[in-house]
Amino acid sequence: MLPRAWQPPAMESKSSYGPRVGEALKLAADAFRDRVRKGSGVPYLTHLLSVATLVMEHGGDEDQIVAAVLHDYLEDIPGAEQAELERRFGARVARLVLALSDATDADNKEAWRPRKERYLAHLRAAPAEVKLVSAADKLHNARSIEADHRRVGEAVFDRFTGGREGTLWYYRAVVAALSVDFEHPLVEEVGRAVASLHAAAGASLEPT
Repeated sequence: MLPRAWQPPAMESKSSYGPRVGEALKLAADAFRDRVRKGSGVPYLTHLLSVATLVMEHGGDEDQIVAAVLHDYLEDIPGAEQAELERRFGARVARLVLALSDATDADNKEAWRPRKERYLAHLRAAPAEVKLVSAADKLHNARSIEADHRRVGEAVFDRFTGGREGTLWYYRAVVAALSVDFEHPLVEEVGRAVASLHAAAGASLEPT
């Protein structure tokens, strides 16, 4: 199978979006109001906005923008349901958010490693529309971890269930999974960010 290469949007076209984006932003702002990024105290909404911005900058359509804003909704918000997303935003948005979630029950998540391995297997076979949003998500995460590593050093890894080795393993595996049958500048950016994070941590990119 030939790689699904990224095609930039035509210069003469203008991206547009409807009121669903505003509705998604309001839902995210309300649902994540009291949540912060691990260890930093930065409002969690900053991550959702950053991911949506990357998707918009790289030609994502309205459904992908909405899914980017809500990509952590099912896995992090107790009581959140796919049916609610489908009712409010349509079947494709609900399907995208589900595909971007490594858990669908915020209160009953399985153990970290098998959950991540299952998500990686799913990501390897995911269509381009999912990989675009996932790449934006992982890019912002990797950049944030490296920025915090510069500030607090190795203690940054104490925030994560997988610890230092598990976190670095996961991001190496994410780059490999995103690269299967999908060529896109965002994947290249994720690769560079993950390599930079490993360099900052004094770790090898080679599988262990």
